[in-house]
Amino acid sequence: MTLVALSTASVYPESTAHGFAWAAQVGYDAVEVMVGVDALSQQTSALQQLSDHHEMPICAIHAPCLLWTQRVWGTEPWGKLERSAELATAVGADVVVVHPPFRWQKEYAAGFVDGIAALEESTGIAFAVENMYPWRASQRRGMEMYLPSWDPSDHEYANTTIDLSHAAIARTSVIDMADRLGDRLRHIHLTDGSGSAKDEHLVPGRGAMGAEDFLAHLAARDFAGHIVLEINTRRCSTRAEREADLRESLEFAREHFSVPAR
Repeated sequence: MTLVALSTASVYPESTAHGFAWAAQVGYDAVEVMVGVDALSQQTSALQQLSDHHEMPICAIHAPCLLWTQRVWGTEPWGKLERSAELATAVGADVVVVHPPFRWQKEYAAGFVDGIAALEESTGIAFAVENMYPWRASQRRGMEMYLPSWDPSDHEYANTTIDLSHAAIARTSVIDMADRLGDRLRHIHLTDGSGSAKDEHLVPGRGAMGAEDFLAHLAARDFAGHIVLEINTRRCSTRAEREADLRESLEFAREHFSVPAR
């Protein structure tokens, strides 16, 4: 069954604990935990307590591979992924979301594709490699900042993630990418983007990515992975505004993917 989940990143700068509370209040099926500088996001016992208290399962762990989480759990990238898998196993999640290496992580990048396959074999966890984007210095020029590629369809990963905001920056069709990935598409970060150079993470339907058509395409091909709302609510000035964005996002996903209410 496809779960519609909330990423704890969607309530930043509120805490991981707030993410669980919002997911339960609004009616999401599950939570994806973004491992970051919030200590609770790194602690197995704390996450399990939050999951039990809110009756909210954890479907995925997002490994700490953002620029601002580079020092979370040390700086050795494979060690961070191993700890992410351990956390996922402990809390009952079946997916770890991971970004491809930055171009300056040359040794890590050189063995990334094979290393991800080996981790999946040894841990039993799906490492769903996420699409990223060229870093654009202008409207016409882009710089490749991820190795071996920002596009997971360029390589034979067993499991992958499509993020609509990242695809908007790359100006690539998410439906075409989904078709290239086929059954290897395991995980969705449902959001939106206008096509600017900024990683906007808009409420789905407010951008130019055709999120409703994408969800309909997934439903038609019997997509059975997780659909995770990963939106930016930092500009919300009140709790009511944040709740409205979280609720609109959930209703959008259920309407266009035809997922029954929890």
